[in-house]
Amino acid sequence: MKLIYWMTILLLLIFNSCNAQDKDKVITIDELTAAMEKDSSTIILDVRTAPELSGPLGHIDGVIHIPLQELDKRVDELDEFKNKQINVICRTGRRSGIAASILNEKGFKAKNVLGGMKEYREKGN
Repeated sequence: MKLIYWMTILLLLIFNSCNAQDKDKVITIDELTAAMEKDSSTIILDVRTAPELSGPLGHIDGVIHIPLQELDKRVDELDEFKNKQINVICRTGRRSGIAASILNEKGFKAKNVLGGMKEYREKGN
């Protein structure tokens, strides 16, 4: 009984610490738009394919475009932003989450934009 109790406590602690870390690696659409209003040089990396940028969701003006499939080969294009926050966006947040993880592993300060372009447009942007 004691073993199950302590294992449950341990799992809860691990789960909570992982969630705390994740909050440091994500940004909401509201936080992103506020950052863009405050600082026009906010860095946004769009990791969707080229056809998606001209599709119905469009793109945010001034984004850096590197599709997720090319990120590993083209990551050096982001070196000038190594000490700045890079907000990574895609259609819904799945690919941008992968891209943000890749960038963070390579020493960048990247945040995944939760909800992606879909939520960005749904909020009237």
